Amino acid sequence: MDSTARIQQTFHESANTKLDAAAVLAPAIANAAATLVHSLLNGHKILSCGNGGSAADAQHFSSELLNRYEMERPGLPAIALTTDSSTITSIANDYRYEDVFAKQIRALGLPGDILLAISTSGRSPSIINAIDAAHERDMIVIALTGRDGGEVPARMHEADVEVRVPADTTARIQEVHLLTIHCLCELIDIEIFGQKE
Repeated sequence: MDSTARIQQTFHESANTKLDAAAVLAPAIANAAATLVHSLLNGHKILSCGNGGSAADAQHFSSELLNRYEMERPGLPAIALTTDSSTITSIANDYRYEDVFAKQIRALGLPGDILLAISTSGRSPSIINAIDAAHERDMIVIALTGRDGGEVPARMHEADVEVRVPADTTARIQEVHLLTIHCLCELIDIEIFGQKE
C-alpha cells in the first residue's frame, strides 16, 4: 500500500469509528454535558487529567472553557491537572507517579466539583487513583474511556458518567475523545449562554 492509499485508509477508519460511536455515545455525552452545566451554574469548577495524548486532551478541554470555544463569553472555571510540571514531578519523585493527580484533587477539589478523567484503556493507575480521590472529595466524575472501560466502570458512582468509545485502537479512541470534548464545550456554551449568533 502506498502512502496516499494508507492516508486515505486512516481517514476512512477514523470517520467510520466516529460514525459508529455517534449513536452509542450521544446519550452519555448529553448526560455528561448536563452534569457539567449543572455544576458550573452552581459555582463549581472542573478539574481534568490524563496521561500522554489524554493529557493533551485534558488541557484542550480546560483551555476551551477558560478562554472560549466558538462564541465570545466569560471564562469558565476549569483546571488541567497536567500542566504544572513542578507539582507533577515533585509528587512523582517524593511519593509515586500514580498519585500525581490524586494529591492535586485532594488539595483543590471541593464537593460539587467535577473531575474529567481521560484514559483510552481505563487502566491507568494515576487515573484510577484520581477517580478515588475525587469521590473522597464528594466530586462527580466524568470519564472518557475506550475498549472495555478497564477498571473505570467498577469505580464509578451513580451520579458519574462514563463515555466509553466502542473501539480498540488507541488513535481512534483519542480522536473520538477529542470530538466528545468539542461536543461537551458546544453544549456547555449553548446551555449557559444561549445559541451563538
